[in-house]
Amino acid sequence: MGEHVHLEIDNTTGVATIRLDRPKVNAISTDMVNDLGIICAELEHNVDIRAAVITGGPKVFAAGADIEEFPSFDQAAATQFSTTFNNALLAIENLPQITIAAVSGFCLGGGLEVALSTDFRMVSTDARLGVPEIQLGLIPGGGGTQRLARLAGVTMAKEMVYSGRHVRADEALANRIVSSIHEPDDLFDDAFNKAVEYARGPAALRMAKRSILEGLHLPLAEAVAVEATKFGECFATDDCRTGVQSFMDNGPGKATFTGR
Repeated sequence: MGEHVHLEIDNTTGVATIRLDRPKVNAISTDMVNDLGIICAELEHNVDIRAAVITGGPKVFAAGADIEEFPSFDQAAATQFSTTFNNALLAIENLPQITIAAVSGFCLGGGLEVALSTDFRMVSTDARLGVPEIQLGLIPGGGGTQRLARLAGVTMAKEMVYSGRHVRADEALANRIVSSIHEPDDLFDDAFNKAVEYARGPAALRMAKRSILEGLHLPLAEAVAVEATKFGECFATDDCRTGVQSFMDNGPGKATFTGR
C-alpha cells in the first residue's frame, strides 16, 4: 500500500491488519486518506479475509488530520478534503468484514473519526479520545459530528465537539464510544484474537452487518423489510446449510464455517 498505511494479510486466520504508520503522531494526510480508500477497495472483494483490525502506534493511534495541509485550503478545497475523507471512512464502515480499531494513547480528531467508522473500538487504559477541532476554529470533517451523536447521544457529542476536550477510556466506555478497555501491552493481541473469533463466523455476519447499517435510520417497517431480505440471503450460503445441519446433528455451537 502507501508509504504510511500498511495492509497486512494473515491468510491463516482470515484477519487483515491496517496499520497507520506516519511518525510522529500518525497525522492523517490526504495521501493517507487516499490509501485507506484503496485498501478498502481491495478488502471489499477478498472473501478469504473476514475480519480486520485497524491500529496505530503504542502511544498514538492518530492525533488528527495533518494541520500543515490546512493553510493551503480555501473553502472549496476544505470541502473536497472532507468529502474525500468521509468517502474513505464510509468505505471502512461498509466493509463486509467485521472491523475493530485497536486504540492506544491519543486518538483525536481525524484519528477518532477513523476509529468511529469501525464496528468496535477496543482501547488501552491510557487512551485519550477527543475531537479538538473547535480549538482551531473548525468542526470535525470526517463524520465526527454524526457518528459521535449516534454512539454517545446528542448531548455528549455536543459537549465533546463544543469543548474539544479529551475523554479518558473509562468515560468513553461509559458513554458507549468504545467497546472495551485493555492493558496497553495486551491491546493488539486482544483485538486480533477477537477478530479471529469473528473471522471463524458464518457468512451470515455480512448479512447481519448490512441489516444493522442499512436499517439503523429507516422507519421500523422499512428496516424489518431490510432484515427480511438479508435473512433470506443467508439461505443462499453454504454456511447456513452447514449450521442448520450441524445443529440438528450435534446441537448448537458445533459448526465449522467457511464464510461462504
